[in-house]
Amino acid sequence: MKVLLVGVGGVGEAIAVMAAKRPWLEKMVLADYNKARAEEVQAKIKDPERFPVEFIDARKQEMIEKLAKKYKVNLIMNACDPSFNEAIFDAAFNVGCNYMDMAMTLSHPHPKTPYSKTGIKLGDYQFERAKQWKEKGILALLGLGVEPGMADVFAKYAATHLFDEVDEVNVRDGANLIVKGYDFAPNFSIWTTIEECLNPPVIWEKGKKWFTTEPFSEKEVFEFPGAIGNVECVNVEHEEVLLVPRYIKCNRVTFKYGLGDEFIGILKTLHLLGLDNKDPIKVGKVEVAPRDVVAACLPDPAHLGPLMEGQTCAGTWVKGKKDGKEKNVYLYQVADNKESMKKFGCQVVVTQTAFNAVIGMELLAKGVWKATGVEGPEFFDPIPFMDLMAEFGFPWGIKEW
Repeated sequence: MKVLLVGVGGVGEAIAVMAAKRPWLEKMVLADYNKARAEEVQAKIKDPERFPVEFIDARKQEMIEKLAKKYKVNLIMNACDPSFNEAIFDAAFNVGCNYMDMAMTLSHPHPKTPYSKTGIKLGDYQFERAKQWKEKGILALLGLGVEPGMADVFAKYAATHLFDEVDEVNVRDGANLIVKGYDFAPNFSIWTTIEECLNPPVIWEKGKKWFTTEPFSEKEVFEFPGAIGNVECVNVEHEEVLLVPRYIKCNRVTFKYGLGDEFIGILKTLHLLGLDNKDPIKVGKVEVAPRDVVAACLPDPAHLGPLMEGQTCAGTWVKGKKDGKEKNVYLYQVADNKESMKKFGCQVVVTQTAFNAVIGMELLAKGVWKATGVEGPEFFDPIPFMDLMAEFGFPWGIKEW
């Protein structure tokens, strides 16, 4: 398989490091706006022939198409912030190759009632074009990171192998990570974090379908495995809620994230000051998006690994019935930063996201997963994916009650 990797930040680096060890990968083009960053990753892998470096501006669709044609790639892997998704998605379609991302095209809140009704939902742009992708015989595999991605695979496995009836699919994410030497240092893209945390969270219920609520609503304490323990979680906008109901019969789907009061307070302050704005404003003689300024002021998550300690857990809590009895199952993956740095030289949040995309590539390259059109992870057989998780260094676990 030949892959054009668009975006070589923290997650992009981890994708490249993991893919380098897989024999099915013929070539992976490391393409980034910051060419020096791509060269840094290339030097780490020490295989410049398989991992050539290219400059790319992901806002320019024609540039993406040109590189895809130059290297005759089979897949465009989108590892950018989701603000670039439309151009990268459309470029893959025009070139006629498969596409994969880890976060879908952006939502736009309802103009009048944003905290009760959906406007343009996550992924709407992509799913509206599913028929054209199917007719062209190519696949856009959306949301194959950890959440969304692995969490959706877990939901499909539970629905098909552990339950007779599924009532709720609830994705829960928590961690006890710290970054030494910083009072505030997000371990993932702050641009994406602001987007998903300050947008109206979306919930799905049978009969009502998709609706929204206030940010940080419905607080609950969830007990995570490993050394993490009890964490207070809140509603956050996330792709699983848009993906899971398409193929899994259930009554309710939610996503909640353990942000913590301090982090929530910072996000609320950014919103109050308008610093979450992603549209450029004029400052003197230049135009700059306030959110980009916030991101530029914070440390690069890709280089925080040596300063990080702790674990992160991602998983899917499924409620339903088996043999007429009520059942709760939490399928999860706990990853430790110390182990991640030792195995991959990358911090844990980016590796726990990246391995899912690489497993997806492997299953596509080997023909284990086959499809055309626009699909999410829950469309496919979950077992081949879960069978590979331990081999990649991310074994899954299960808790029942």
